[in-house]
Amino acid sequence: MFDVFFAILRRDLLLAMRRRTDVFTTLFFFVIVVSLFPLGIGPELNTLRLIAPGVFWVAALLASMLALEKLFLVDYQDGALEQMLLAPQPLSLLVLGKVAAHWLITGLPLVLLSPLLGLQYDLPGETIEVLLLTLLLGTPALSLIGSIGAALTLGLRGGGVLVSLLVLPLYIPVLIFGAGAVEAQASGLGGGGHLFMLGAMGLAALVVAPLATSAALRVSAE
Repeated sequence: MFDVFFAILRRDLLLAMRRRTDVFTTLFFFVIVVSLFPLGIGPELNTLRLIAPGVFWVAALLASMLALEKLFLVDYQDGALEQMLLAPQPLSLLVLGKVAAHWLITGLPLVLLSPLLGLQYDLPGETIEVLLLTLLLGTPALSLIGSIGAALTLGLRGGGVLVSLLVLPLYIPVLIFGAGAVEAQASGLGGGGHLFMLGAMGLAALVVAPLATSAALRVSAE
């Protein structure tokens, strides 16, 4: 069963490497948004430290949404989605493989770049570590939640806008606890509680999102 999961994962990663422009667009968007705030606000370090958690998380959220429209679109257009629906393996497992590929392409590079970009905001080492951990826990949840919206709007005209409207309210709790953990760590309160909540939301999304996405794909395919 898991051979199919890894086959889907390898296939989507290979297709992404053939469309490097889409991958770099997401990455450059994140870097540009995070880097422009210090230039626009000025060199006041206290202000930069204060806004850093919100800036990083809003930029990560928007960057994740950029690639959602194409999560299932290529499979829908070339007929691969119909084969997935007819496969003997659970559709939720195939969906999980596609979501994992989406996170490896769009989420993981943002996580790896965040410590370097955090230096622009004069964040201390412990705060950068918490920022890295929150993004590592939260960005998979963004991909999982976003897959539901991508499946519901599959094949619709203006699907990108509809995806944003559908998933943005569901992203807000992840945004609040992700940014809140970094803010709590920076203020000396400790971000452990926020991190546990973020992890719990990630686990809940891991259980619920593949099943909901599978049902939405079956509806869209009809």
